[in-house]
Amino acid sequence: MKKVLICVVALFVLLNSFTQTKPKPNPQPAPVSKVVMDRGKKVYDMVCIACHQADGGGMPPMNPPLIKTKWVLGNKKALIKIVLKGLKGGEIEIDGDTFNNPMPPLETTLNDQQIADVLTYVRNNFGNKASVVTLAEVKAGRGVKK
Repeated sequence: MKKVLICVVALFVLLNSFTQTKPKPNPQPAPVSKVVMDRGKKVYDMVCIACHQADGGGMPPMNPPLIKTKWVLGNKKALIKIVLKGLKGGEIEIDGDTFNNPMPPLETTLNDQQIADVLTYVRNNFGNKASVVTLAEVKAGRGVKK
């Protein structure tokens, strides 16, 4: 009797697994407007290109790449903070490589719209594909109320 019950339960589980709908993969981020990408590229070409290069590959071992790293594609709040406040105080590791050149703070160099645009550009260029960085997110990172 036990064997029959085990077989029935196993059959039920097997049949149930075939009838369940599979979860949908995470949707791709919405396309970014050409206007935002053009504005972001202008800021990148003025401010970022010297250290991170035209292809986003950086300059090992000084300046890190911007290509498909958790720093670029991950937490937007952390990325905004890095641009606003800079990054210094030792080495950082990205994908097994160590980088040691400090990033200067840009909070007095770039306005909120420029930061949102350039980060959106970086997050959607160099083979990256991620959600946009909004003006509101940059303002929040700066501590400015809407």
